[in-house]
Amino acid sequence: MKTNFVYSAVAAALLSGTAIATPAQAAEYKTILIHGFQADQLNRPNSTNVELEGEQYWSSFWINHADERIDWPSYERLEGKIATDYIWPKLKAFAENGTCNPGCVFVTHSTGDLVARYILDNQATWLQNAGLQPLNIVATFDLAGAGGGSELADTAISAATSGGVIGELTRQAVEAWLGGMPEEFGIMWDLKVNNARQVAQYPSDNAPRLRFIADASDYYGLTSGFLPGSDDGVVSTHSSCGASAKGEFGSCSTSVAINGQLASQDDAVTSFMPYHYPLLMSAEYSHGNLPDAGYEGKVTAARTQFNAGYKTISYNTYEETTGSWFWKKTYRYVRESDSQSFSQLILNSL
Repeated sequence: MKTNFVYSAVAAALLSGTAIATPAQAAEYKTILIHGFQADQLNRPNSTNVELEGEQYWSSFWINHADERIDWPSYERLEGKIATDYIWPKLKAFAENGTCNPGCVFVTHSTGDLVARYILDNQATWLQNAGLQPLNIVATFDLAGAGGGSELADTAISAATSGGVIGELTRQAVEAWLGGMPEEFGIMWDLKVNNARQVAQYPSDNAPRLRFIADASDYYGLTSGFLPGSDDGVVSTHSSCGASAKGEFGSCSTSVAINGQLASQDDAVTSFMPYHYPLLMSAEYSHGNLPDAGYEGKVTAARTQFNAGYKTISYNTYEETTGSWFWKKTYRYVRESDSQSFSQLILNSL
């Protein structure tokens, strides 16, 4: 972890009202990145540089704020070569080097959420069987998590394997997401909603899964018709919020909408996967730009304070009111979210 990160994070946190550990405490924890699905790898398994493309995935922001990465290829299956050839060697090295002795925080994006859940459920057993100490993973910060699967994976695989004529809307949605129809599907099989929800349903590790949710789209709404409830263009809120079951949900909070409006949310998620806790939401960020450095819009807090065990995370918020009488609406936003990127706000929370 770069030395200047600790001090810049503290300064940013003081400005935004985000509670973080002291510099000495913050320096103890190691940050490990787990990237998401990379569609362009599906049809080029022989020309994919997994490590280089893993580094490039985070190049906009997080690469400068992390200690380690777990890189993996999208053309393989999670419980196959991704586990044996990419996850296990990294976990073994972390254990042998004592990387996580002071505590590790995973930062995941998209399918990295599913990969992290699989790791949390298995790492202790794998390492103990190898005569090594399990990793001390204190929390995961999951950006646009796809741990609940994506209906787009179901749609794409069905369209490619059904043998029938593909509807125009289906074709447009699949091509918008994947760039074309792949010949192989790799981890997309694991991203089918029912398949994803069977992976490590009850992880043996109780590290809190802290959720960060977007609700805009990279694809001009082309994919939204295939995603139930609110969505970020790739995953629905049932996945990004960490809902215990798939469904059509509008928010991760019963009292605040994804756009920050303070009002009862009748279609909110009320039951979550074990240890899943939504923290921040925004209707102005999409699946793809959530981990980037660029500012896109205001962010609201599903929770203004949360005890994550290894620290307490809190967000300093303010309220804005628009209209009057019957048209009066009140919104809650995180301070400084009108000038800082979503990723910067998350970094302040680490």
